[in-house]
Amino acid sequence: MKIAIHHNPGGFSDRWIDYCKKNHIDYKVVNAYDSDIIQQVSDCDAFMWHFSHMLYKDALFAKQLLFSLQQAGKKVFPDFNTVWHFDDKVGQKYLLEAVGVPLVPSYVFYTKQEAFKWIEQTSFPKVFKLRGGAGASNVKLVRTKRAAVRLVKKAFGKGFPQYDAVENIQERWRKYRLGKTDLKDVIKGIVRFFHKPDFTKMHAPEKGYIYFQEFIPNNSTDFRVKVVNGKCWAFQRSVRSNDFRASGSGQLVFDNQQIPQKMVLSAQETVKKLQLQSVAFDFIHDKVNDTYLIIEMSYGFGFDENEMRNGYWDCKGQFHNEHFNPFDWMVEEVIKAIQNK
Repeated sequence: MKIAIHHNPGGFSDRWIDYCKKNHIDYKVVNAYDSDIIQQVSDCDAFMWHFSHMLYKDALFAKQLLFSLQQAGKKVFPDFNTVWHFDDKVGQKYLLEAVGVPLVPSYVFYTKQEAFKWIEQTSFPKVFKLRGGAGASNVKLVRTKRAAVRLVKKAFGKGFPQYDAVENIQERWRKYRLGKTDLKDVIKGIVRFFHKPDFTKMHAPEKGYIYFQEFIPNNSTDFRVKVVNGKCWAFQRSVRSNDFRASGSGQLVFDNQQIPQKMVLSAQETVKKLQLQSVAFDFIHDKVNDTYLIIEMSYGFGFDENEMRNGYWDCKGQFHNEHFNPFDWMVEEVIKAIQNK
C-alpha cells in the first residue's frame, strides 16, 4: 500500500505526512501541477491533495484530476461526493434540497426578469451571496427592495469581482484591532488594493445569476460543525461587531455544553446521506421554529489548536473528552478504503 500526497506546506499535508512517518505508512510526495502527475501516482493506491479555492490553478483542474484518478480506481481525498460542490453555494443549495436536509431557504435566478418578479413578492432583509468565497467574503445583507434591484442589475450586467480590495483591507484592519493579525498583514492588504492577487486577475467577473438566502434574525453566534470519518466536533462563532456575519470573525467559543445534540446528529446524518469524507458545516439557529439550518458547507477548513483539546462525538453520538487529530482520521479513512477495495 502506498499513498501519494501533494505537499503544500502549511496545509493538511504536513500532518498527513507526519502520520505516515509515525505509523510506517508507505507514502510518496508528488506534484499535482506537473503534466505527468498521472504517471507519478501510477504506483500508488491513493492520492491526497488539500487544494485551495483561493488558487486559480487549483480551481482550473483540481477536481478534474481527483475525479479522473477516482474513475481509474484509485482512492482519493477528497473524493467526488465530498468535493464536487466545494466553493459552490448554488450547487450546495440543489444538493441539500434534493436529499431533504434542513437548509436556510435559498433562491437562485438565471434571468433578470425572474429575479425582479421574486423581489416584488418577497420580504426583506435577505442575504446576498456569490457562489464562491469563504470567511464571509462576497456576502452582503440586503435590507431593501431597491438594494436588491441594484444587485440584480449588476449580476446581469458587468458582474461582481471575486476580490473586493476595500473589504479586504477592512477585514485585515478588523482582525488587527482584535489582535488576530499584525500590522504587516494590514500593509499587505493596502498593497493588494493597488496590485490585485493573481486569482482575481485570472477569474472572470461573476455574472449571469443571482443568489439570495433568508436572513435568520436574533442570533449572536452561529455554529461551525465539522465531521471527519464519522467523528464530529463543534464550536460557536460570535457575530462580528456591528455586523450580521459570524463566519471569519475569529471569535470562537469552545463550550460543548452550548452545542445542541440534535444539531450534531443532524450533521452526522447529513454526512451519511451525502457520503462525505470530510466537511465543515455552518449552522444557524432558527429560533422561531427551534431548528438548526445549514448555511453552507466545505470539505476543507481552518483549524484552531484548541479544537483538538475540546473533545468530539463518535458516529454513535457518544462524546469523547479527549485530544484528537482529524488529519490523522483523514489518512485512516483513505487506508480503510484501500483495504476494503
